[in-house]
Amino acid sequence: MAFLEARGIVKSYMVGATPLTVLRDLDLAVEAGEMLAIVGASGVGKSTLLHVLGGLDRADAGSVSVAATTLTGLPDAEVVTFRNRHVGFVFQFHHLLPEFTALENVEMPMRIARLPGPECRARATDLLERVGLRERLDHRPGMLSGGEQQRVAVARALVMNPSMLLADEPTGNLDSRNGEAVMDLLKELHAGGATICMVTHDVRFAEHADRTIHLFDGRVVEDKIAA
Repeated sequence: MAFLEARGIVKSYMVGATPLTVLRDLDLAVEAGEMLAIVGASGVGKSTLLHVLGGLDRADAGSVSVAATTLTGLPDAEVVTFRNRHVGFVFQFHHLLPEFTALENVEMPMRIARLPGPECRARATDLLERVGLRERLDHRPGMLSGGEQQRVAVARALVMNPSMLLADEPTGNLDSRNGEAVMDLLKELHAGGATICMVTHDVRFAEHADRTIHLFDGRVVEDKIAA
């Protein structure tokens, strides 16, 4: 059994009174430690697929299993606990808590997991320094640029050393230098054995993946292993 398995995934949304089917009977298997790039035009379901794979959204039909745990049918509270312990997310939009500093935002997953305060602060500080935010630890999101907020979000996603990272355009708001710094962090996580599924429009970063799938009309239409 693959580390991540999605079988027969169907997901629709209502647009007014009309259902819009975003994912159509989609199958996907990702092996442990694999880095997968997900590409495709805007609106084909890439972000929706990540949300379903990570348990942020439930499919209308089909099943999702991660690390031999079937998320489909689990109570919401158990899905939340599993996600916080095992899954890191980087979103297109940062979802930082505006009332907390950059350091506090990165510490948050560890605080929820009740890790010791000094450990939380040390790990969060280290990651923020590695993404070039040494001088921004005490800044709230409103005091940071969009690129800086994205780097805080990446640090937060990595702070629990997740076994699986789901990243939605993780370098989309960054200049080339900071984009490379974030990609280096993802590659380091990958080298440590993490499974990564990354939506990207940037061919340079897709080339770092072990495998690339192309979505079209809610389905996988191409599945290519890196040369």
